[in-house]
Amino acid sequence: MTPEHELVIERIFDAPVDKVFKAWTTPDILMRWWCPPPWRVTACEIDLRPGGRFNTVMQGPDGEVMDNKGSVLEVIPGRRFVFTDAFAADWVPVGKPFMVGYIAFEDLGDGRTRYTGKARHWSAEDKASHEQMGFSEGWGIAADQLAALLPTL
Repeated sequence: MTPEHELVIERIFDAPVDKVFKAWTTPDILMRWWCPPPWRVTACEIDLRPGGRFNTVMQGPDGEVMDNKGSVLEVIPGRRFVFTDAFAADWVPVGKPFMVGYIAFEDLGDGRTRYTGKARHWSAEDKASHEQMGFSEGWGIAADQLAALLPTL
């Protein structure tokens, strides 16, 4: 992947890798940290298999709704979770794709996990658009919310 198509965020969490992976792949947990306030996730479906659904519905403070349909591309428990909006469940194409989410988990020992989130785009223009939408701030806030939630799991 070339840097002109990829955005990256990295964090070290004081939580074991299995908890971090679970937070990314369990709908009722993901709904608690996935998007920055005042937005919230009102629905989430995750079918943990290649071709399985990865759908989220987010609602804004003024009633705005973002219905995101996607598909799981790869699941390696405790190591990697990859999804895209290029397909809905069972490999059904959905319009113009925007990105592939590539989430890596690395066990650092002592109950700590390195989390790397990558948004891989089809073009430099899509990457720039995602940056302008607030990728760094939004994914950063979500990661901070995840970090705060992990001790409670």
